[in-house]
Amino acid sequence: MVRHAMRMLREAETPGKHPVTAATQRNMRPAPGAPQGMLAVMPPLTVAVLGAGPRGVGWLERVVENLRAGELGQGAVAAGIRIVLIDPYQPGPGRLWRYDQSPLLKLNSLAADVTMFTDASCTVEGPITPGPSLSEWAEQFRAGELDVVVDDDAVRAELEALGPSSFPTRRLQSFYLDWFHRRTLARLPEGVEVEWLRTSAVSVAEDGDHQRVGLADGTTLAADAVLYALGHNGSQLAGEHELLDRFAREHDAYYLAPAFTADADLDGLPPGAEVIVRGMGLAAIDLVVLLTLGRGGRFEPDNAAPGGLRYLPSGNEPRLHLGSRRGVPYHSKVTSQLVAPRPEQRFFTREIAAELGARGADFAADVWPLLAQEALHGYYHELFLGHPERVRMPWGEFLERFATLDPWSDELRALVADALVDPADALDLTAFDRPLAGLEFADHDALQRHLIDYIVDDVHRRTAAEHSATLGFFTSLLFAFFAIGGSGIEVPPWFKAFFSYVASGPPVHRLEELLALAEAGVVRFLGAELEVRADASAGVFRASSPSVPGELVSRYLVDAWLPEEAAHASENPALRDAAGQASVAPLLTVHPDDSRLIGPDGEPHAARFAIGPFTSAPNAGAFARPLTDAMSFRENDRVARAVLRLLDELAEAQSSAESPAVRSSSVPPFC
Repeated sequence: MVRHAMRMLREAETPGKHPVTAATQRNMRPAPGAPQGMLAVMPPLTVAVLGAGPRGVGWLERVVENLRAGELGQGAVAAGIRIVLIDPYQPGPGRLWRYDQSPLLKLNSLAADVTMFTDASCTVEGPITPGPSLSEWAEQFRAGELDVVVDDDAVRAELEALGPSSFPTRRLQSFYLDWFHRRTLARLPEGVEVEWLRTSAVSVAEDGDHQRVGLADGTTLAADAVLYALGHNGSQLAGEHELLDRFAREHDAYYLAPAFTADADLDGLPPGAEVIVRGMGLAAIDLVVLLTLGRGGRFEPDNAAPGGLRYLPSGNEPRLHLGSRRGVPYHSKVTSQLVAPRPEQRFFTREIAAELGARGADFAADVWPLLAQEALHGYYHELFLGHPERVRMPWGEFLERFATLDPWSDELRALVADALVDPADALDLTAFDRPLAGLEFADHDALQRHLIDYIVDDVHRRTAAEHSATLGFFTSLLFAFFAIGGSGIEVPPWFKAFFSYVASGPPVHRLEELLALAEAGVVRFLGAELEVRADASAGVFRASSPSVPGELVSRYLVDAWLPEEAAHASENPALRDAAGQASVAPLLTVHPDDSRLIGPDGEPHAARFAIGPFTSAPNAGAFARPLTDAMSFRENDRVARAVLRLLDELAEAQSSAESPAVRSSSVPPFC
């Protein structure tokens, strides 16, 4: 694996002693008010970063580039800046994207749609520092232009073949993220050091002028600022999940609560077991992959099959019965291309978002209708201008009437019916969101046939050139969602779920594999509005759906979705600790300007910041897409600049003879 050019603190270091390095020696200078000729070790201004995955190191890159620009942080650099990354996993990949996981697990993004670098689209205040997307990085690797060592033959072979439209493995992504982090470290200005503590933070407490970060090994770190960048975390068992777990243990059954699939123990699912799976998003797809391909099954081409594949079982697979609220899988990633130019945002712009956020608009009543109208605008713009043979009226006439109509109204349905040649080209948001609503099937075989046909049609609409309007819908919804960033609009969980359903589905080939598994009988579908109850008298789980009569009885139940993003229920003690000290419902509330943590009194904390999915700030996907002015880049830059301003203020106070106690050498950085 790639070696880091970064110092890692060892557990053997003496508690209470600052390890003196060349970097810290440069920060030794007379303490304010000290006798002439006497030196006191002045600890550098310290920032503790809790979490060193993509968000943590993405923020670090913004700090480095803002410092190099020379506008902010120069006073802090003169005093010395020390950034301590606290994470038990390797900085860059972090936990979720680490190398040490199944080689079968993939990103749900095209290699061309993944970047860690700002670009010309970004509206950040700090400098734009372009760099390669994942696919461009692979090209540079093949050209021998990168300081990257890949000692995994499978990853090397994948890199040799990786193109813009490839879906890379998470193992490959770990090398990109590691390289990005090392590149950032190589650009550190003089006077700045970065350290990695290979442990976890468990708490943050006030300690005079400092923040005292408690670590899992019992030691503490004194910091001037703290950034929570903990990414996705598991959650403690509570409510229904706790009851189901207890039921399974008491009745010799199996229950898997929401978890990261790469970390889940699946050994309790034996070959041939009838397994109820709640959830049909990415976690469910990963589960299916690990229990089929991961157990020796394989796919082979079959042009006569619905998805072009046939599954050859190994005999080690359980039989997986999938259901959810919608009863259908997440839509796959779109691989078609726009024919017409992408339209300018018209119904939901940054300016509109800012106005809605300023007046505290209700999301369902005020924000969602405008987002929906923008997304439909993108769909029909591409359909009319990219495929004029499929419509019966000019785009201008349609748009004039469309602009005045409610996205869910009968009037819009009538307009669309008049305008389209093929009624199947209409996009009805209600049917799109709940495709099985109101449908009843005679038996599970009829439901199975319907779902196979549905998935075949969905894959076609996400891949075929004649259905590029699907990409128009996705792209306009994406940019509309990005406009929310920094507006102060709080995005409710139900909309995040809808956005994921549209934008965060699996690679197309995973749905083609799902079709083959359904044809082979390894995967069965349970329907929409799935209900599962634990039957204590029989010691089994019973699953039923209004989509189809009857129920499935099993001793095996998997809840295949990601753990709840609730700070107070997180398995991460630092997040639970933060939830006890901040405004949380259930996410940590942060200020829209600089992501400072909001306390129970409604005021932002002077020295604590938070970024990531566990906060109230809008969050879209794990990685940024090039040329989309990604929300994560804007937030990372805002927070980096806010932290540097804070450090400049502290450095100025530190150097003032009128404030000799602001920085005291009696406060050790570790104890």
